[in-house]
Amino acid sequence: MKSSRHEYDLSGASWHKSSHSDASGGNCLEAARTPTGIVPVRDSKIPAGPVLTFPARTWAVFIGQVKAEQTA
Repeated sequence: MKSSRHEYDLSGASWHKSSHSDASGGNCLEAARTPTGIVPVRDSKIPAGPVLTFPARTWAVFIGQVKAEQTA
């Protein structure tokens, strides 16, 4: 399987914590909006740690599925 690795400049990214993150510091996920068409996602407890990136459309479908599961 061929792996492609992209690096993005996220220094100016505006990170937003998930509304489902708990107040005690656990389960903290942050995502950012970027003009590049990708959505970076990270663990808010480790801001300098690894970042996963998803195409914006893929992320939107994922979030839609999560919301649908919550209302089911």
